[in-house]
Amino acid sequence: MPAILPELRTRRLTVRLARPGMEAAMASFLRDNFEGHLDRWSPPAAPSFFDESFWRDRLGAAVEEFLAGRSARFVLQEGSPSSPVVGTCNYTNIVRGPFLACYLGYQVARSHEGRGLMAEALEATNAYAFGSLGVHRIMANYRPENARSARLLERLGFAREGLARDYLFIDGAWRDHVLTALTHPRPGEIAVEPAGK
Repeated sequence: MPAILPELRTRRLTVRLARPGMEAAMASFLRDNFEGHLDRWSPPAAPSFFDESFWRDRLGAAVEEFLAGRSARFVLQEGSPSSPVVGTCNYTNIVRGPFLACYLGYQVARSHEGRGLMAEALEATNAYAFGSLGVHRIMANYRPENARSARLLERLGFAREGLARDYLFIDGAWRDHVLTALTHPRPGEIAVEPAGK
């Protein structure tokens, strides 16, 4: 495994780039938390989503995407790389050029809700996205009834930008989503690639 894969330390967590070797931990996290917790906020999942074999392939692809600059998918752990996964946060669909933006998605274990762990993790990973990933804009969207996400994103400085009707198919229907974004606190530090490069 390349030594360049990031590991960010916060007060209570180690936030690691998802990588091969975490198959069992990822499958266990989703089996324990999807039904009755994450499913109401997430797109439908195929049965294979909860199997180690799915994650064996997916985690290898996650590292390839990171090395290509297309995404950064992180897991939250309270200890070593073999510790249980207690949450995830993913920076995906990274677009370069004059947009320099990505989408943020996150989830936390039901047993770890309400402890401020996701805010702690996202403070670190947002700084990483603005710094090492070089993005200018992080977009995060949530269902209007998801009060926890609304409070979290507001606390982190995300600005509400609108409402997208019938945005994603979740929990059996097309659901509206509140659109939010956080922009680089020092935009003058961002290098934008010139056109035609």
